[in-house]
Amino acid sequence: MKENAHKDASFLARVRRILPDLHPAERRLGEFVCDFPGELASYSGYELANLAQVSNATVSRFVRRLGYRNYEEARRHARAEGQSGSRLFLTRSTDAAAVQSSKAHVAQGIANLEATFLAIGDRQIEAVVAAILKARKVWVAGFRSSHPFAGYLQWQMTQVIENIVAIPGGGQTLGEHLVSLTSKDVVIFFGLRRRVAGTEAMLSAIEQSGAKLLYITDEGAKVRPGATWHLRCQTLAPGSLFNHVAVMALCHLIATRTIERAGAVARRRLRGIEALNDSLGEL
Repeated sequence: MKENAHKDASFLARVRRILPDLHPAERRLGEFVCDFPGELASYSGYELANLAQVSNATVSRFVRRLGYRNYEEARRHARAEGQSGSRLFLTRSTDAAAVQSSKAHVAQGIANLEATFLAIGDRQIEAVVAAILKARKVWVAGFRSSHPFAGYLQWQMTQVIENIVAIPGGGQTLGEHLVSLTSKDVVIFFGLRRRVAGTEAMLSAIEQSGAKLLYITDEGAKVRPGATWHLRCQTLAPGSLFNHVAVMALCHLIATRTIERAGAVARRRLRGIEALNDSLGEL
């Protein structure tokens, strides 16, 4: 049982499990790999030994302690785990001490915006907006890093869409909302990495309901055929965090275009909101 559990564990889970029991040189290698797992996925055993300042024999012993037959097997596992989207696998030891300039961050943000909107056409945005304005109800969902974007878009869209809700709320389950989905609804689901374990099941349930699904992800997500629209945003960054400038820009575009297309209806609602804000003294 323990043997199988060990073999089924993720690469980093294996490293963390044995770390306290390692000899000094192996522990130094283990800590290095925990900080920069992408190095093992990218380099040979000899190159990893040089980077971690240990011997080749230490690398070999370390890999066997992790339960792998050889270095290549460990590297394949680390490489596959890197596809999960963890920033740890994208950070390099050679860059750890570097401080990226503000110009580098701005340049990458601009590049992300350009790449994102080259792939997203006006026709797609117009189709999304038309469906939102026609929908019986609009549902917005997102978890982890996606959660604030779901809340932001729902807040902005409330100015023009009366029946829109961000789900799930505090203490609620997603199932308590998905049971109410109909083919007349639109679901906007943010699936930015790292996606939670239940994402596939959630998306499948939404698709089975017949509701139109707008799936917003990073560029690493596979194209989802079952989604009505799948819009992918570039999130590359010079530092250790993903750059979400393009995601925010997409939210802004959808909200703004919806207000524009709603026309007089949107203007009346906005006037009403402002009048109530004044009378209630909330702002």
